[in-house]
Amino acid sequence: MNTLIWTGSYTADRNANGKGIGAISVDSDGKLTSLGLAAAADSPSFLAKHPTLPVIYAVAEEGQVVQAYRRTRTAELEPMGKAWHSGEATCHVAADPHGRFIIATCWGDGQVVLYELDDDGAITSRTSAEAAVDPHQTGPTDDPRPSRAHSSHMLPDGRILTTDLGHDLVRVWRYQQGTGLVPDHQVVLPKGSGPRHMVRHPSGTVFIDTEYSVEVAAIRAEPQGVYELTAIVPASVNKAFDGDAAAEIALSPDGRFAYVGVRGSNRICILKVIDGGTALEPLADVPSGGDWPRHHLVHGEWLLVAHEGSDDVVSYRLDPQTGLPDGPVSRVETGSPSFLMTAH
Repeated sequence: MNTLIWTGSYTADRNANGKGIGAISVDSDGKLTSLGLAAAADSPSFLAKHPTLPVIYAVAEEGQVVQAYRRTRTAELEPMGKAWHSGEATCHVAADPHGRFIIATCWGDGQVVLYELDDDGAITSRTSAEAAVDPHQTGPTDDPRPSRAHSSHMLPDGRILTTDLGHDLVRVWRYQQGTGLVPDHQVVLPKGSGPRHMVRHPSGTVFIDTEYSVEVAAIRAEPQGVYELTAIVPASVNKAFDGDAAAEIALSPDGRFAYVGVRGSNRICILKVIDGGTALEPLADVPSGGDWPRHHLVHGEWLLVAHEGSDDVVSYRLDPQTGLPDGPVSRVETGSPSFLMTAH
């Protein structure tokens, strides 16, 4: 059976070639097919889906808003309610698994914004969380660094993690209805590492790729629930090259391998999960198959890679034993893709 994939994109307001939220399908042989434009929008660079309703949420990275969309037909969406203000360069959105709220993170001004939802999935309120403080700012003579909130991740215990790429922080929050996000504690990463995106392993370890240092950090919670940095390793078996920047991180379905996209040298780095899911070791690098792999998606035995620079999405078959991608198997053209997400 074919699987519907929503695609985010960059559009003319970013001098890019996308038109909005797109739709493609992938079949059981990894063949990709374009289904056209699902909804016209300005730079909907990241998407999230409601856990139970046919509703998705998109950031407008240049427009500084978050918009809900309702699915109307197989591959069509329509705006649902008004667009809500977010912050500068809103680059990520994630949905609470219970459908109570979504969280947008803003690279431009560091804001972490929570939007509460009603029973239909519509946005009803907006609350900006407490601003980050740079833990590496040790004195008044240090050059100030801007806060750059980049992603959020919902934990099984109801708490929320957010990364701050500018301050090298992972912040842990509790949700309080009507109040928003309440700080719990934070984890400090090495200065200049740039924590970007997160994925949680079934063992409970959260792996975080670092955009600037092109590494993967591991954080784990102690019995008291306090997260600590337990390891940090290079993403690649080779060095990071000038101009490289890590993008997305994803796990294989069985949790044995992790995949990190690297823009610049245009690689997918494969890492092996070791020590019962508590650590990683670099295994191999393969070409991503295009230019500027901004995002990728592991879907069953398939790895799909969105190339912003070459205006395409490519599919690879993943070897379940070695974890290595084989291909590319299929390629579909789509303007400046920035994100991939299954519709179901």
